[in-house]
Amino acid sequence: MSADERCTSATVPDRRDEPWLDGMRTTAAGEVPRVKTRLGALDLLGAFEARWAIGRMEYRVPPGLYAVGEPTAESTVLVTANYKLSFDRLRRVLGGRNAWLLVLDTKGVNVWCAAGKGTFGTDEIVRQVGATGLERIVSHRQLVVPQLGAPGVSAHEVHRRCGFRVVYGPVRAEDLPAFLDAGLRASPEMRRVRFGLLDRAVLVPVELVMGARHMALIAASALLLGGLGLDGYSLANVRAHGLTAAAMVVASFLAGTVLGPLLLPWLPGRAFAVKGAVLGLVLVGAFALGPWPGPVQTGAWLHLAAWTLLVPAAVSFVVLNFTGATTFTSLSGVLLEIRYAVPLQKAAAVLGLGLWVTGLFVR
Repeated sequence: MSADERCTSATVPDRRDEPWLDGMRTTAAGEVPRVKTRLGALDLLGAFEARWAIGRMEYRVPPGLYAVGEPTAESTVLVTANYKLSFDRLRRVLGGRNAWLLVLDTKGVNVWCAAGKGTFGTDEIVRQVGATGLERIVSHRQLVVPQLGAPGVSAHEVHRRCGFRVVYGPVRAEDLPAFLDAGLRASPEMRRVRFGLLDRAVLVPVELVMGARHMALIAASALLLGGLGLDGYSLANVRAHGLTAAAMVVASFLAGTVLGPLLLPWLPGRAFAVKGAVLGLVLVGAFALGPWPGPVQTGAWLHLAAWTLLVPAAVSFVVLNFTGATTFTSLSGVLLEIRYAVPLQKAAAVLGLGLWVTGLFVR
């Protein structure tokens, strides 16, 4: 083991006045902050803000070692990310227990995404084990790593480089108490990756907030461009074509960010781009058959053709972006889908935009 993989003293997180801390725990490697297992009002407020993308990238805790309860040298070491939502979810289920929490520096990213990015991985585990002096704090040589962190971790390399054996815990933090009580044994149900309606629904707010600005700019541009026509620029054209175009942009965005995730298992096809395209076609059909003024009622068949291309392309693109937040796919599958779907989406968008602009000058 190289000298740079070990450290002679524990790394103590540099903030001791946080409301989620509860004093210090003295160890052979120095003092370790103790965390509360009950979430307070500020924790809940912070979680709400993070879900709505308010300070989300800075919603993190200092990496290092933390204590839960009164852990001893024999207590379990649980590894997690320094994204505070992940950290809070873990400590919340450990009420009444004694354990050590080894928090990796994942740059404020959750375990699953950080594993894909490489920040929740072998190198960071080895670094934190050495930096915290963990080998002098615990008598065993075992780390419990979340199953969703497995893609970034090479267990045999961790063991070779720092002497700690990796045991993969359950997918969900809520199953940890049963996992610990069973002697670190996971049932098949604990290994099952679920991504139910509630899991998908909680991701919608941040997608809405992060995409709203782009949607507003595109909708405003469509509204203004809609005023063009054979007779020059007019408010009548804005009302007839611009408002409709802006409404379609907003509807496409909402369909992709809200309905796409919620209806994901039931939309046809395996590819996310296909699911989004189908949802977009349904939206175009509802628009064409609806009671409001639209391309069918005004006879602007070019605009109907344009929306038949633009809306599925837009919704397909938005739903495709959701691959980064779901366990329904893999990295190789996403890369393959992007290779074929994005060029088709671009082609449909360019052709659709051309038809729409042409329709403004055709009676």
